[in-house]
Amino acid sequence: MNADCHMHMILDGIDWKRAIARHNPVPNEMWIRSTLKTYQDLGFTYLRDGGDRWGAGAKARELAGQYGITYRTPLAPLCKAGHYGAFIGEKYETLGEYAALVQRHRQNGADFIKIMISGLMDFDRWGVLTEPGLPAPEIKELIHIAHEEGFSVMAHCNGARTAEAAARFGVDSVEHGAYLDSDALHAMKESGCVWCPTLSTIGNLRNTGRFDEGAVRAILETAMENVAAFAAMGGIIAPGTDAGAWAVPHGSLTEFSLLRQAIGADTDAILERGIQVVKSRF
Repeated sequence: MNADCHMHMILDGIDWKRAIARHNPVPNEMWIRSTLKTYQDLGFTYLRDGGDRWGAGAKARELAGQYGITYRTPLAPLCKAGHYGAFIGEKYETLGEYAALVQRHRQNGADFIKIMISGLMDFDRWGVLTEPGLPAPEIKELIHIAHEEGFSVMAHCNGARTAEAAARFGVDSVEHGAYLDSDALHAMKESGCVWCPTLSTIGNLRNTGRFDEGAVRAILETAMENVAAFAAMGGIIAPGTDAGAWAVPHGSLTEFSLLRQAIGADTDAILERGIQVVKSRF
C-alpha cells in the first residue's frame, strides 16, 4: 500500500510532549524532512495528517512534493473546550466560535476539517471510553457547518452511537471507531463514509507492559471483528496507522498486517478502494 490515511507529523510515537516541543515555536524542518524521507523510502505517495496547531503538518505539506508525496492536512483539529483534543487542537466553546474557526481554516488553506467528537479508549478496561461522545444534534451542526464551507469532514470518533450519528449526518470519514455495533456499521455503510480503524494504535500496545494485556487483547479482537464485518458488508475501509501515537512510529507497517488478518484474501482490493475514496474527498 502506498498511502497512510491517518498520521500525525507533529508526534513521534514516543513522547507527545517532547514531540510537540520539537516544533514549538516553529516547525522543525530537519525532522519533518527526515520523516518524509522515511515515507518516501517505504513507497508512500499519499499522507493524510490528523492536524496540529503548531504548523508541523502545514510545513510537511509544503515540503512533501519534493519527496513525491501528496500531503493533506486540516491544519489544527477542532475540539470543544473541556473535551478530548485540546493537547493538539484549537478549542471552541460555542457553535458560533466553531464556525469562525472553520472560516479561518478556509482562509488559511486547510484541505479539510477534522472534528473531535469523542474520547479515547481506556486501554486498561475493555468497553470503556475516557468520555462519552458529543450529543447527536451538536455533531450534526459541526458537520453541516464544515460542509457549508465546502470542506470534507474527518471525525475522531469512538463509540457506537457517536459513530452512528456522525454517519447519518454525512461525515466523510470516521477515525478509530472503537466499540461499534451493527447499527453503527450499517449506518456507516449506507452513508458511504470511510472508516480508518487505526488498529495499530491497539495492536502495537501488546507486550509493552504499559496497559493491561487482557484488556488490550480484547479491544483489538473486538476492533478486528468489526473490521471484518464492515468489509463483508461492502463498507469503505482505508489504512490509517495514526503514526505518531504512542508505540506507532512513522513508517510502521503493523496496520497493514492487522487489516490483512481481519479482512482476509480481498484486503488489497478493499484498501485500494478506500485509498481512492479518501484521495477523492480529501
